[in-house]
Amino acid sequence: MATQSNNNPSNSNSTMKYVGLATTWLVTLGVAVWLGYLLDGWLKWKFPVFIIVFPVVALISLLWQIIKDFSKPKK
Repeated sequence: MATQSNNNPSNSNSTMKYVGLATTWLVTLGVAVWLGYLLDGWLKWKFPVFIIVFPVVALISLLWQIIKDFSKPKK
Protein backbone atom coordinates (compact mmCIF):
# COMPACT_ATOMS: atom_id res chain seq x y z
CA MET A 1 0.00 0.00 0.00
CA ALA A 2 1.54 3.28 -1.12
CA THR A 3 1.12 6.43 0.91
CA GLN A 4 0.83 9.75 -0.78
CA SER A 5 3.02 12.52 0.57
CA ASN A 6 1.84 16.11 0.38
CA ASN A 7 4.86 18.09 -0.84
CA ASN A 8 2.97 21.27 -1.68
CA PRO A 9 5.31 24.16 -0.69
CA SER A 10 2.46 26.65 -0.18
CA ASN A 11 0.77 24.26 2.28
CA SER A 12 4.04 23.90 4.19
CA ASN A 13 4.56 27.67 4.32
CA SER A 14 1.01 28.19 5.55
CA THR A 15 1.48 25.59 8.28
CA MET A 16 4.76 27.11 9.41
CA LYS A 17 3.16 30.56 9.50
CA TYR A 18 0.51 29.34 11.94
CA VAL A 19 3.01 27.36 14.02
CA GLY A 20 5.13 30.50 14.34
CA LEU A 21 2.06 32.53 15.27
CA ALA A 22 1.03 30.07 17.98
CA THR A 23 4.57 29.97 19.36
CA THR A 24 4.69 33.76 19.47
CA TRP A 25 1.39 33.87 21.37
CA LEU A 26 2.48 31.26 23.93
CA VAL A 27 5.88 32.83 24.58
CA THR A 28 4.52 36.38 24.77
CA LEU A 29 1.71 35.46 27.17
CA GLY A 30 4.03 33.33 29.27
CA VAL A 31 6.58 36.14 29.60
CA ALA A 32 3.82 38.67 30.39
CA VAL A 33 2.42 36.50 33.19
CA TRP A 34 5.90 35.76 34.55
CA LEU A 35 6.90 39.43 34.58
CA GLY A 36 3.59 40.36 36.19
CA TYR A 37 4.15 37.71 38.84
CA LEU A 38 7.66 38.99 39.57
CA LEU A 39 6.56 42.63 39.75
CA ASP A 40 3.57 41.84 41.97
CA GLY A 41 5.82 39.81 44.27
CA TRP A 42 8.37 42.62 44.43
CA LEU A 43 5.74 45.28 45.20
CA LYS A 44 3.87 42.97 47.64
CA TRP A 45 0.45 44.31 46.72
CA LYS A 46 -2.60 42.40 47.97
CA PHE A 47 -4.27 42.38 44.54
CA PRO A 48 -2.21 40.97 41.60
CA VAL A 49 -2.53 43.98 39.30
CA PHE A 50 0.37 43.27 36.97
CA ILE A 51 -0.47 39.57 36.51
CA ILE A 52 -3.72 40.84 35.01
CA VAL A 53 -2.52 43.98 33.22
CA PHE A 54 0.56 42.61 31.42
CA PRO A 55 -1.23 39.67 29.70
CA VAL A 56 -4.14 41.93 28.70
CA VAL A 57 -1.74 44.42 27.12
CA ALA A 58 0.09 41.53 25.44
CA LEU A 59 -3.20 40.14 24.06
CA ILE A 60 -4.20 43.53 22.69
CA SER A 61 -0.84 43.95 20.95
CA LEU A 62 -0.93 40.39 19.58
CA LEU A 63 -4.45 40.86 18.23
CA TRP A 64 -3.36 44.13 16.63
CA GLN A 65 -0.45 42.32 14.99
CA ILE A 66 -2.73 39.57 13.63
CA ILE A 67 -5.24 42.06 12.25
CA LYS A 68 -2.42 44.02 10.61
CA ASP A 69 -0.79 40.88 9.13
CA PHE A 70 -3.99 39.31 7.79
CA SER A 71 -5.48 42.50 6.38
CA LYS A 72 -2.56 42.90 3.96
CA PRO A 73 -3.53 42.08 0.38
CA LYS A 74 -1.97 38.90 -0.95
CA LYS A 75 0.41 39.32 -3.86
